[in-house]
Amino acid sequence: MTPLLTCKQFLEELSDYLDENADPEVRARLEKHISECPNCFVICDTTKKTIRVYKGMDPYPIPNDVESRLMAALEKKMAAKAH
Repeated sequence: MTPLLTCKQFLEELSDYLDENADPEVRARLEKHISECPNCFVICDTTKKTIRVYKGMDPYPIPNDVESRLMAALEKKMAAKAH
């Protein structure tokens, strides 16, 4: 008998599961987990719905000033991590 996944293990595999890239055996274990774990079912279901909404949206460009500030903040954060 295959041991049940923990919620942490389920969350680690969620992206591959939603992208349908999970190995069939792993996929079966993930589906078994969400059939028995209401919390992970809600996380999975909500994430699926969010992806559907997001995919249905038209791209919206980021204003130049926002992009500049974002890039500057990311560069500052990465520089801080490098030290």
